[in-house]
Amino acid sequence: MSAAPSHAPERPIIRSADDIAALINRGPSGKGHANIIVLLALGGVFLDAYDLTTLSYGIGDVQKHFGLTGSQTGMVAAAMSAGTIIGSIMGGWLTDRIGRYAVFMADMACFVIAALVAAAAPTASILILARFAMGFGVGMDLPVAMAFLSEFSKLSGKGSKAGRAAAWCPTWYAASSACFILVFALNAIVPASHPDWLWRASLGFGAVPALIIILVRSRYMSESPLWIARHGDLEKAAAILRATHGVDPVLHITVAPPRQTPPSLFALLRKPLLKRTTLVIGMKIVSATSYAAIAFGLPGLLSSMLHLQRTEVLGVSILLNLVFAFSGGLLGVRLTRSFGSRPITLAGYAMQVAGILLLALTGTPYNSLGIVSVMSGFALFLFAQGFGPGCQQMVYPTLSYPTELRGTGIGFTNFVAGFSGTLSMWALPTLYTALGMQIFWVILIAPLFGIALHMALRWEVFGYDADADPALRHALYRTRDENRGQTLCPSNQAP
Repeated sequence: MSAAPSHAPERPIIRSADDIAALINRGPSGKGHANIIVLLALGGVFLDAYDLTTLSYGIGDVQKHFGLTGSQTGMVAAAMSAGTIIGSIMGGWLTDRIGRYAVFMADMACFVIAALVAAAAPTASILILARFAMGFGVGMDLPVAMAFLSEFSKLSGKGSKAGRAAAWCPTWYAASSACFILVFALNAIVPASHPDWLWRASLGFGAVPALIIILVRSRYMSESPLWIARHGDLEKAAAILRATHGVDPVLHITVAPPRQTPPSLFALLRKPLLKRTTLVIGMKIVSATSYAAIAFGLPGLLSSMLHLQRTEVLGVSILLNLVFAFSGGLLGVRLTRSFGSRPITLAGYAMQVAGILLLALTGTPYNSLGIVSVMSGFALFLFAQGFGPGCQQMVYPTLSYPTELRGTGIGFTNFVAGFSGTLSMWALPTLYTALGMQIFWVILIAPLFGIALHMALRWEVFGYDADADPALRHALYRTRDENRGQTLCPSNQAP
């Protein structure tokens, strides 16, 4: 009696870039290192957040060390945010033109050099330039990191595109907490006569994770197979899938795929993408303004409102970031898989309104109840930021745009929103001086605007794949492709 014949698993067939997208949407099916690439991309996000957090505590020491005025101190604080403006638009454009890998490695090198120069800055001018360069690296990194998270993740379930894109937020707050913990540890050993050593060491440490990523790049990092496929090289895209997803596809190419010129930046400002771009920019402006005012300004606010000492400010900052912002981000990632992005965002804005109202009504506390109210307001705001708009402000652009425009879309929306963050960083010291605790009534406008925007522009990205939307692709390429009769993957429709 002969044994039953064994059947090898059926090998997937690749005829076009849409087949590459479909394989990625299914997720890895064997041994591969797609998940390691995702972790490295999140490592880039960790570095972004760490660098942006470094001076949120030490800005006062920087002001004293260099003898800066309030306006000059604002320039130091705003320099990094200003760098993100230029880095975002350039990094997003380059990510879509020359590829994800090259841009990712370039911004890691930028982080190393800028962090070391900032740590050794002999003058405020050098520090401002180094912080600007660090911001430039952050601006370059976010579009490419989010592209990696989307293009190496499946469409639904655990490890989905939406879930991994949302994971940028808890990663961000983990980095913020790590920065505060490092400063807390350094504060115990740095001589009181050299407070500048504290902020210099924290700035210089930012080079370490970037160096680690650079060292492991050759073994694990690779170009996005979907980006490669959209640029006409299906054979190379298939080879990357074999290494990253553990699949062994068969190429059936009867006609060489055309190498299409990506849509221009102006496609973001025309239908059907205009509504999405407007919503994303609004979300980012709201987050940039409120984050600069409360999250970045947290150490200063704690010191002035609660009259805390240096170590107490650090301890409370770590507590608020880890217990509330970080845990809120983790919960937001989990609930996004069940409820979608839009409801989570609206719930987060509503909680932020409650938290800011509590801070505005309490002002400077004079008793235990007031202290509890202030701490509750900060905790609620940070939890809500991590839970809702913090997570979703990167999920929306990452999933709203197709591969050819993903980097450009993320970069452009960050570019526009960056002006809000830069202006906020520059203006807040002056506004705090002029308004005192009444400034919370001004900050309250931000989440209220976010709620109004989402109610007016109803757009849900959860479960949506822009690369599998024939109506969207037809709209983007209609001037060149209407006569080609291309068959596109009929998965979902543009709004």
